[in-house]
Amino acid sequence: MLYVVGIGAGSREGMTIAAQQAVECSELVVGYTKYVELLREHFPEKNYASTGMKRERERVEFALKEAENRTVSLICSGDPQLYGMAGLAYELSVSHPDAEIEVVPGVTAAFSGGAVLGSPLTNDFAVISLSDLLTPAEKIRRRLECAADCDMVIVLYNPSSKSRADYLQKACDIVLKHRSGETVCGYVRNIGRDGQESHVLTLSELRDTAVDMFTTVYIGNSETKIIAGKMVTPRGYRNV
Repeated sequence: MLYVVGIGAGSREGMTIAAQQAVECSELVVGYTKYVELLREHFPEKNYASTGMKRERERVEFALKEAENRTVSLICSGDPQLYGMAGLAYELSVSHPDAEIEVVPGVTAAFSGGAVLGSPLTNDFAVISLSDLLTPAEKIRRRLECAADCDMVIVLYNPSSKSRADYLQKACDIVLKHRSGETVCGYVRNIGRDGQESHVLTLSELRDTAVDMFTTVYIGNSETKIIAGKMVTPRGYRNV
């Protein structure tokens, strides 16, 4: 059995009961090095195997092979479907017919970070990763254009890195063609972990803000507002 497990933001409190149970019953836990380190704090008795960035295929192949003979958890941050390993596990499973797969959902950063900021995702929203490792930059720009044009709240994953230091600025410039510089925005860094920090600010201020790969960014729509210091998007039902 291969459980593809979403562990949430990384804190024990942010894991679902189903995710905890999957890890507890597994004989081996496989994951990206950073996430394995986070989980080891809560399940120190488990056997772990980890790989670094850009070795996802190798990691999943290993987990599937091991799952042919024992119970394995392949862990992902947040939810395993959203930029996680669930899809890849199914794609590669054709070569491992003896490994049964079960996806265990988790709370993705969009929701756990949104709760820190207030309630920015009350209505329709789009989740877009600014990483162009797997998605062409032009396709990312087009998605930003479309989401900004139709006035959806936008959640940005992977907003910056050492090699992509200006990607958030470029994304904000695209959105600024469709929205006011006073649009309410927010960001949360290290969601649910030590050093968590959050800020509510305007789109113009966000454009000039330095963030990193552990930051989730929220760009409000035309109705998003600040209530008691929190970022809130109205529900949208006019007669309620």
